[in-house]
Amino acid sequence: MQLAGTALKELVTSLRGQKVAVLGHMRPDGDCIGSQSALCRILLAEGVDAICVNRDRVPTNLTSYTQGIKFLTADQYTADGRQAIAVDCADATRIGTELLSKFNNQILANIDHHSSNPDYAKINIVVKEAAATCHVLAHGALKHGLHCDEATAKSLHLGIITDTGRFCYASVTAGVLEIAAELIKRGAKPEEANFYIFEQESRGKLELTKRFLNSILFHENGKICSGEITQADYSATGTTKEDKEGLVEFPRSVVGVDIAVLFEEGKDGIRGSLRGRDPKLRLDLLAAKLNGGGHILAAGFNMIGCTLQNDRQRILDIIIAHYREQTRA
Repeated sequence: MQLAGTALKELVTSLRGQKVAVLGHMRPDGDCIGSQSALCRILLAEGVDAICVNRDRVPTNLTSYTQGIKFLTADQYTADGRQAIAVDCADATRIGTELLSKFNNQILANIDHHSSNPDYAKINIVVKEAAATCHVLAHGALKHGLHCDEATAKSLHLGIITDTGRFCYASVTAGVLEIAAELIKRGAKPEEANFYIFEQESRGKLELTKRFLNSILFHENGKICSGEITQADYSATGTTKEDKEGLVEFPRSVVGVDIAVLFEEGKDGIRGSLRGRDPKLRLDLLAAKLNGGGHILAAGFNMIGCTLQNDRQRILDIIIAHYREQTRA
Protein backbone atom coordinates (compact mmCIF):
# COMPACT_ATOMS: atom_id res chain seq x y z
CA MET A 1 0.00 0.00 0.00
CA GLN A 2 2.90 2.36 0.74
CA LEU A 3 4.35 1.79 -2.74
CA ALA A 4 0.93 2.30 -4.29
CA GLY A 5 0.55 5.63 -2.50
CA THR A 6 3.90 6.84 -3.80
CA ALA A 7 3.04 5.66 -7.32
CA LEU A 8 -0.31 7.45 -7.19
CA LYS A 9 1.33 10.69 -6.10
CA GLU A 10 3.87 10.43 -8.94
CA LEU A 11 1.13 9.65 -11.48
CA VAL A 12 -1.03 12.61 -10.47
CA THR A 13 1.95 14.98 -10.50
CA SER A 14 3.08 13.77 -13.94
CA LEU A 15 -0.35 14.52 -15.46
CA ARG A 16 -0.49 18.22 -14.62
CA GLY A 17 -1.63 20.21 -17.62
CA GLN A 18 -2.74 17.12 -19.54
CA LYS A 19 -6.14 15.72 -20.57
CA VAL A 20 -7.33 12.51 -18.88
CA ALA A 21 -10.40 10.29 -18.97
CA VAL A 22 -11.03 8.18 -15.86
CA LEU A 23 -12.69 4.96 -16.99
CA GLY A 24 -14.78 2.56 -14.92
CA HIS A 25 -16.27 -0.85 -15.57
CA MET A 26 -19.52 -1.87 -17.21
CA ARG A 27 -22.57 -1.59 -14.95
CA PRO A 28 -20.68 0.53 -12.40
CA ASP A 29 -21.13 -0.02 -8.67
CA GLY A 30 -20.26 2.02 -5.59
CA ASP A 31 -16.51 1.38 -5.65
CA CYS A 32 -16.34 2.16 -9.36
CA ILE A 33 -18.26 5.45 -9.17
CA GLY A 34 -16.57 6.40 -5.91
CA SER A 35 -13.12 5.75 -7.40
CA GLN A 36 -13.87 7.64 -10.59
CA SER A 37 -15.37 10.63 -8.82
CA ALA A 38 -12.62 10.80 -6.19
CA LEU A 39 -9.73 10.42 -8.64
CA CYS A 40 -11.26 12.97 -11.01
CA ARG A 41 -11.54 15.48 -8.15
CA ILE A 42 -7.92 14.81 -7.17
CA LEU A 43 -6.73 15.31 -10.75
CA LEU A 44 -8.76 18.50 -11.26
CA ALA A 45 -7.26 19.94 -8.07
CA GLU A 46 -3.79 19.28 -9.51
CA GLY A 47 -4.50 21.12 -12.76
CA VAL A 48 -5.44 18.10 -14.87
CA ASP A 49 -8.30 18.37 -17.39
CA ALA A 50 -10.15 15.26 -16.17
CA ILE A 51 -13.53 13.72 -16.95
CA CYS A 52 -15.13 10.31 -16.25
CA VAL A 53 -16.41 7.94 -18.93
CA ASN A 54 -18.25 4.62 -18.58
CA ARG A 55 -19.96 2.30 -21.02
CA ASP A 56 -23.13 2.60 -18.91
CA ARG A 57 -24.78 5.42 -17.04
CA VAL A 58 -24.28 6.18 -13.35
CA PRO A 59 -26.83 4.30 -11.20
CA THR A 60 -29.57 6.65 -10.01
CA ASN A 61 -28.83 6.15 -6.31
CA LEU A 62 -25.17 7.19 -6.82
CA THR A 63 -25.66 10.37 -8.85
CA SER A 64 -25.25 12.59 -5.77
CA TYR A 65 -21.59 11.52 -5.62
CA THR A 66 -20.91 12.80 -9.13
CA GLN A 67 -22.02 16.40 -8.69
CA GLY A 68 -19.52 18.83 -10.18
CA ILE A 69 -17.80 16.07 -12.19
CA LYS A 70 -18.37 15.44 -15.89
CA PHE A 71 -19.57 11.85 -16.40
CA LEU A 72 -20.18 10.63 -19.94
CA THR A 73 -21.38 7.32 -21.34
CA ALA A 74 -19.43 5.64 -24.15
CA ASP A 75 -21.84 6.83 -26.82
CA GLN A 76 -21.58 10.42 -25.56
CA TYR A 77 -17.79 10.50 -25.59
CA THR A 78 -15.88 11.51 -28.72
CA ALA A 79 -12.17 10.70 -28.75
CA ASP A 80 -10.25 13.91 -28.08
CA GLY A 81 -6.71 12.80 -27.33
CA ARG A 82 -7.19 12.09 -23.65
CA GLN A 83 -5.07 9.54 -21.83
CA ALA A 84 -7.04 6.79 -20.12
CA ILE A 85 -6.84 5.74 -16.49
CA ALA A 86 -8.88 2.69 -15.50
CA VAL A 87 -10.16 2.31 -11.96
CA ASP A 88 -11.77 -0.75 -10.34
CA CYS A 89 -11.46 -2.77 -13.57
CA ALA A 90 -10.20 -6.31 -12.97
CA ASP A 91 -9.13 -6.49 -16.61
CA ALA A 92 -9.36 -4.28 -19.69
CA THR A 93 -12.40 -6.12 -21.06
CA ARG A 94 -14.45 -4.79 -18.14
CA ILE A 95 -14.21 -1.32 -19.68
CA GLY A 96 -16.13 -2.42 -22.77
CA THR A 97 -14.87 -2.93 -26.31
CA GLU A 98 -16.46 0.18 -27.80
CA LEU A 99 -15.17 2.53 -25.13
CA LEU A 100 -11.71 1.00 -25.06
CA SER A 101 -11.39 1.42 -28.83
CA LYS A 102 -11.79 5.19 -28.42
CA PHE A 103 -8.41 5.15 -26.67
CA ASN A 104 -6.80 2.85 -29.26
CA ASN A 105 -6.96 0.09 -26.65
CA GLN A 106 -4.23 1.88 -24.69
CA ILE A 107 -4.52 2.39 -20.93
CA LEU A 108 -1.96 4.64 -19.24
CA ALA A 109 -2.72 3.58 -15.67
CA ASN A 110 -4.65 0.83 -13.95
CA ILE A 111 -5.69 1.44 -10.33
CA ASP A 112 -7.42 -1.53 -8.74
CA HIS A 113 -7.67 -4.14 -5.99
CA HIS A 114 -8.99 -7.27 -7.73
CA SER A 115 -6.93 -10.40 -7.12
CA SER A 116 -7.29 -11.46 -10.77
CA ASN A 117 -5.90 -8.19 -12.19
CA PRO A 118 -3.16 -9.02 -14.76
CA ASP A 119 -1.45 -5.56 -14.73
CA TYR A 120 -2.71 -4.57 -18.17
CA ALA A 121 -1.65 -0.90 -18.27
CA LYS A 122 1.63 0.96 -18.67
CA ILE A 123 1.43 1.97 -14.99
CA ASN A 124 -0.21 -0.52 -12.61
CA ILE A 125 -1.20 0.54 -9.11
CA VAL A 126 -2.86 -2.65 -7.93
CA VAL A 127 -3.09 -3.67 -4.27
CA LYS A 128 -4.77 -7.06 -4.22
CA GLU A 129 -5.06 -7.09 -0.43
CA ALA A 130 -6.92 -3.77 -0.34
CA ALA A 131 -10.57 -3.69 0.70
CA ALA A 132 -11.60 -1.54 -2.29
CA THR A 133 -10.13 0.55 -5.06
CA CYS A 134 -11.28 3.53 -2.99
CA HIS A 135 -9.18 2.12 -0.16
CA VAL A 136 -6.10 2.33 -2.40
CA LEU A 137 -6.98 5.88 -3.48
CA ALA A 138 -7.85 7.04 0.04
CA HIS A 139 -4.59 5.73 1.48
CA GLY A 140 -2.63 7.47 -1.27
CA ALA A 141 -4.51 10.73 -0.90
CA LEU A 142 -4.40 10.89 2.88
CA LYS A 143 -0.80 9.74 3.28
CA HIS A 144 0.67 11.78 0.42
CA GLY A 145 -1.12 15.08 0.73
CA LEU A 146 -3.36 14.81 -2.30
CA HIS A 147 -6.63 16.73 -2.56
CA CYS A 148 -9.34 15.37 -0.24
CA ASP A 149 -12.16 17.81 0.42
CA GLU A 150 -15.64 16.86 1.64
CA ALA A 151 -16.90 15.65 -1.77
CA THR A 152 -13.77 13.57 -2.32
CA ALA A 153 -14.00 12.06 1.16
CA LYS A 154 -17.64 11.11 0.53
CA SER A 155 -16.74 9.42 -2.74
CA LEU A 156 -13.88 7.45 -1.18
CA HIS A 157 -16.09 6.42 1.73
CA LEU A 158 -18.74 5.26 -0.77
CA GLY A 159 -16.39 2.75 -2.39
CA ILE A 160 -15.13 1.41 0.91
CA ILE A 161 -18.55 0.99 2.50
CA THR A 162 -19.98 -0.82 -0.53
CA ASP A 163 -17.06 -3.18 -1.18
CA THR A 164 -16.78 -4.14 2.49
CA GLY A 165 -20.52 -4.80 2.89
CA ARG A 166 -20.85 -1.97 5.40
CA PHE A 167 -17.58 -3.00 7.08
CA CYS A 168 -18.67 -6.62 7.55
CA TYR A 169 -16.27 -8.56 5.27
CA ALA A 170 -12.93 -10.16 6.08
CA SER A 171 -11.18 -7.39 4.14
CA VAL A 172 -11.92 -4.96 6.97
CA THR A 173 -8.82 -4.28 9.07
CA ALA A 174 -7.90 -1.74 11.69
CA GLY A 175 -6.19 0.20 8.90
CA VAL A 176 -9.38 0.30 6.83
CA LEU A 177 -11.34 1.62 9.81
CA GLU A 178 -8.67 4.24 10.52
CA ILE A 179 -8.94 5.50 6.94
CA ALA A 180 -12.74 5.52 7.17
CA ALA A 181 -12.50 7.54 10.38
CA GLU A 182 -10.27 10.11 8.69
CA LEU A 183 -12.68 10.35 5.75
CA ILE A 184 -15.52 10.99 8.19
CA LYS A 185 -13.44 13.77 9.77
CA ARG A 186 -13.13 15.28 6.31
CA GLY A 187 -16.85 15.24 5.61
CA ALA A 188 -18.03 11.72 4.76
CA LYS A 189 -21.40 10.98 6.37
CA PRO A 190 -22.16 7.28 7.09
CA GLU A 191 -25.88 7.88 7.63
CA GLU A 192 -26.14 9.69 4.30
CA ALA A 193 -24.25 6.93 2.46
CA ASN A 194 -26.39 4.25 4.07
CA PHE A 195 -29.57 6.05 2.97
CA TYR A 196 -28.51 6.54 -0.66
CA ILE A 197 -26.99 3.07 -1.11
CA PHE A 198 -29.13 0.74 0.96
CA GLU A 199 -32.44 2.49 1.65
CA GLN A 200 -33.60 3.61 -1.80
CA GLU A 201 -35.17 0.39 -3.11
CA SER A 202 -38.20 0.52 -5.38
CA ARG A 203 -41.32 -1.60 -5.22
CA GLY A 204 -40.15 -3.19 -8.45
CA LYS A 205 -36.91 -4.26 -6.75
CA LEU A 206 -38.98 -5.97 -4.06
CA GLU A 207 -40.97 -7.82 -6.73
CA LEU A 208 -37.72 -8.81 -8.48
CA THR A 209 -36.37 -10.09 -5.17
CA LYS A 210 -39.45 -12.28 -4.74
CA ARG A 211 -38.93 -13.80 -8.17
CA PHE A 212 -35.25 -14.42 -7.49
CA LEU A 213 -35.95 -16.10 -4.14
CA ASN A 214 -38.59 -18.32 -5.75
CA SER A 215 -35.96 -19.57 -8.22
CA ILE A 216 -33.44 -20.66 -5.59
CA LEU A 217 -32.10 -24.23 -5.71
CA PHE A 218 -29.55 -26.08 -3.60
CA HIS A 219 -26.78 -28.28 -4.97
CA GLU A 220 -23.95 -30.44 -3.62
CA ASN A 221 -25.83 -31.29 -0.41
CA GLY A 222 -26.64 -27.65 0.24
CA LYS A 223 -23.08 -26.37 -0.11
CA ILE A 224 -23.91 -24.47 -3.30
CA CYS A 225 -27.04 -22.33 -3.69
CA SER A 226 -28.15 -20.76 -6.96
CA GLY A 227 -30.90 -18.44 -8.13
CA GLU A 228 -31.67 -16.75 -11.42
CA ILE A 229 -33.09 -13.69 -13.10
CA THR A 230 -34.36 -13.52 -16.67
CA GLN A 231 -35.28 -10.74 -19.07
CA ALA A 232 -38.92 -11.66 -18.41
CA ASP A 233 -38.37 -10.96 -14.70
CA TYR A 234 -37.07 -7.47 -15.47
CA SER A 235 -39.97 -6.78 -17.82
CA ALA A 236 -42.63 -8.03 -15.40
CA THR A 237 -41.30 -5.97 -12.49
CA GLY A 238 -40.31 -2.83 -14.39
CA THR A 239 -36.73 -3.14 -13.16
CA THR A 240 -33.29 -3.02 -14.76
CA LYS A 241 -29.99 -4.82 -14.32
CA GLU A 242 -29.05 -2.29 -11.63
CA ASP A 243 -31.79 -3.74 -9.43
CA LYS A 244 -30.12 -7.14 -9.13
CA GLU A 245 -27.38 -5.64 -6.95
CA GLY A 246 -27.26 -7.34 -3.58
CA LEU A 247 -29.57 -10.24 -4.44
CA VAL A 248 -26.75 -12.79 -4.41
CA GLU A 249 -26.27 -12.03 -0.72
CA PHE A 250 -29.53 -13.85 0.08
CA PRO A 251 -28.25 -17.34 -0.81
CA ARG A 252 -24.85 -16.43 0.62
CA SER A 253 -26.48 -15.80 4.01
CA VAL A 254 -27.97 -19.31 4.30
CA VAL A 255 -26.37 -21.53 6.93
CA GLY A 256 -24.26 -24.25 5.31
CA VAL A 257 -23.91 -22.53 1.91
CA ASP A 258 -20.29 -22.16 0.80
CA ILE A 259 -20.86 -20.76 -2.70
CA ALA A 260 -23.78 -18.53 -3.72
CA VAL A 261 -24.55 -18.09 -7.42
CA LEU A 262 -26.76 -15.60 -9.24
CA PHE A 263 -27.48 -16.38 -12.89
CA GLU A 264 -28.67 -13.48 -15.05
CA GLU A 265 -29.87 -14.41 -18.51
CA GLY A 266 -29.60 -11.60 -21.03
CA LYS A 267 -30.04 -11.26 -24.77
CA ASP A 268 -26.43 -12.20 -25.45
CA GLY A 269 -25.74 -14.81 -22.81
CA ILE A 270 -25.52 -15.57 -19.09
CA ARG A 271 -23.80 -13.31 -16.61
CA GLY A 272 -23.22 -14.55 -13.11
CA SER A 273 -22.23 -13.42 -9.64
CA LEU A 274 -20.35 -15.65 -7.18
CA ARG A 275 -20.07 -15.11 -3.44
CA GLY A 276 -18.40 -17.20 -0.74
CA ARG A 277 -17.14 -17.28 2.82
CA ASP A 278 -14.00 -19.45 2.73
CA PRO A 279 -10.94 -17.98 0.94
CA LYS A 280 -9.68 -21.46 0.07
CA LEU A 281 -12.54 -21.82 -2.44
CA ARG A 282 -10.85 -19.15 -4.65
CA LEU A 283 -13.89 -17.80 -6.45
CA ASP A 284 -11.60 -15.68 -8.62
CA LEU A 285 -10.16 -18.88 -10.10
CA LEU A 286 -13.66 -20.34 -10.49
CA ALA A 287 -14.79 -17.21 -12.35
CA ALA A 288 -11.77 -17.49 -14.65
CA LYS A 289 -13.04 -20.91 -15.75
CA LEU A 290 -16.26 -19.17 -16.81
CA ASN A 291 -14.72 -16.25 -18.72
CA GLY A 292 -14.72 -13.98 -15.67
CA GLY A 293 -12.68 -12.82 -12.71
CA GLY A 294 -12.81 -10.85 -9.49
CA HIS A 295 -11.96 -11.35 -5.86
CA ILE A 296 -11.23 -14.47 -3.83
CA LEU A 297 -14.64 -14.29 -2.13
CA ALA A 298 -16.62 -12.27 -4.70
CA ALA A 299 -16.36 -12.71 -8.45
CA GLY A 300 -18.35 -12.63 -11.66
CA PHE A 301 -18.51 -14.42 -14.98
CA ASN A 302 -19.83 -13.84 -18.49
CA MET A 303 -20.87 -16.74 -20.75
CA ILE A 304 -21.66 -15.18 -24.13
CA GLY A 305 -24.09 -17.14 -26.31
CA CYS A 306 -25.36 -19.29 -23.44
CA THR A 307 -28.94 -19.73 -22.20
CA LEU A 308 -30.28 -21.04 -18.93
CA GLN A 309 -32.24 -23.77 -20.64
CA ASN A 310 -29.27 -25.12 -22.58
CA ASP A 311 -26.29 -24.27 -20.37
CA ARG A 312 -27.42 -23.91 -16.76
CA GLN A 313 -26.42 -27.44 -15.78
CA ARG A 314 -23.10 -27.28 -17.63
CA ILE A 315 -22.15 -24.12 -15.73
CA LEU A 316 -23.29 -25.65 -12.46
CA ASP A 317 -21.17 -28.73 -13.20
CA ILE A 318 -18.11 -26.50 -13.56
CA ILE A 319 -18.92 -24.78 -10.26
CA ILE A 320 -19.46 -28.10 -8.48
CA ALA A 321 -16.23 -29.57 -9.91
CA HIS A 322 -14.29 -26.52 -8.74
CA TYR A 323 -15.85 -26.79 -5.27
CA ARG A 324 -14.82 -30.42 -5.00
CA GLU A 325 -11.28 -29.66 -6.17
CA GLN A 326 -10.82 -26.86 -3.66
CA THR A 327 -12.32 -28.74 -0.71
CA ARG A 328 -10.05 -31.72 -1.39
CA ALA A 329 -6.95 -29.53 -1.48
